Amino acid sequence: MGAMLYVAGVIIVFVGIALSIALHEIGHLVPAKRFGVRVPQYMVGFGPTVWSRRRGETEYGVKAIPLGGYIRMIGMFPPKAGDEPGQVRTSSTGRFSQLADEARAQSFEELRPGDEHRLFYRLSVPKKITVMMGGPLMNLLIAFVLFTGIFTLYGTMQATSTISGVSECVDTTRVGQTAAQECTPDMPAAPANEAGLRPGDTITAINGTPMSSWEEIRAAIRDSAGREMTMVVERAGRSETLTATPIRLQQPVLDDVGGYERTATGEYVTEEVGFLGASPTAERVTQPVTAVPGLFGDMLARTFGVVLEIPQKMVGVYQAAFGGQERDPEGPMSVVGVGRVAGEVASSEEFGTPTEKLMMIVSLLASLNLMLFAFNMLPLLPLDGGHVAGAAWEGLKKTWARVRGLPEPAPVDVAKALPLAYTVAMAFIVMTGLLIYADVVKPIRLL
Repeated sequence: MGAMLYVAGVIIVFVGIALSIALHEIGHLVPAKRFGVRVPQYMVGFGPTVWSRRRGETEYGVKAIPLGGYIRMIGMFPPKAGDEPGQVRTSSTGRFSQLADEARAQSFEELRPGDEHRLFYRLSVPKKITVMMGGPLMNLLIAFVLFTGIFTLYGTMQATSTISGVSECVDTTRVGQTAAQECTPDMPAAPANEAGLRPGDTITAINGTPMSSWEEIRAAIRDSAGREMTMVVERAGRSETLTATPIRLQQPVLDDVGGYERTATGEYVTEEVGFLGASPTAERVTQPVTAVPGLFGDMLARTFGVVLEIPQKMVGVYQAAFGGQERDPEGPMSVVGVGRVAGEVASSEEFGTPTEKLMMIVSLLASLNLMLFAFNMLPLLPLDGGHVAGAAWEGLKKTWARVRGLPEPAPVDVAKALPLAYTVAMAFIVMTGLLIYADVVKPIRLL
């Protein structure tokens, strides 16, 4: 049964990834066709074609390697000055220039009579940006819809101001602890235990300041290292006042969205703060629709932060794959790693009820779409963000010429940046290969 559930989890997440890729490409396809650009191909995947069917002027199909997708639009790159569309002269002697000329030739190889005004490079700047943004925005929409459903219908786990457990002692050698697993004579008593705090107590005020959330309580405790503080707790319907002095302890640094900061190798970034030795209860709370934009915005900001940290995170992936380091549970994964995580969630009883497991997998797919949006927004070719940056630069040039009363400049020749695009693509291939290898030999495990 466990093996069947594991396979079911893998299948669910891979189908979700395939649908996300297909919808991403539809996000490009629909506006391109709407603006009159001829699109000869719409494909999900790369490599040999597994299945295809032609409808109208477009061939729709699925390829063997499910690591992405593409649509092919004619006239992606403008011809060189002096050349007419469809009559590209490959006369450059430099290797980089030859690459650009070959790319131009390929973008016109399917040009037919009457296509002269159906070329992508002839679109206005806003239309170019709309076509290239369509894919990433589709991923953003998928993530928003999925997370909205999770937030409003299923809810999110939130720490409350009610205490669930109190440590007997503090292991000063451990970082990021919430409770000592085993006490020894040399360990100091936990301040919460000495103060008489009990499970079930609800902290309502600290040092005269009302507390309405665990985040406020945690901040007050961390700021009170080595200083006596007064807590008002509600216990069995009565208010009691307790006094405690949080011990100084190395604890993980909190980031802007309440998580813990880590180094490239996955280790905690620490600071000396106050530690009480009490843990909060957690309960699932459904959120109103009005709270969704804020919650989603926090997740989007955190995702962009993760994307920007990928280069340094890959150092930790390499050290884990070829050395003795452990994988960072918040580090990048390949589709192989995502599949393994989904299978682990589906097959293990540790992740709760079938509904809880399904929601975890849906959340995983939503996070992947959020990552696809953020990653594709990087202003690097061959990513969508690189094409958007090229179109934006073209718009700035045309605006400047219009303000100065100069002739309208030619479209930006993105083909000149293809050597950089090939370099970036090779880096992505190497990164993908390393992640797949690491996910096989040293996978991220949730248990």
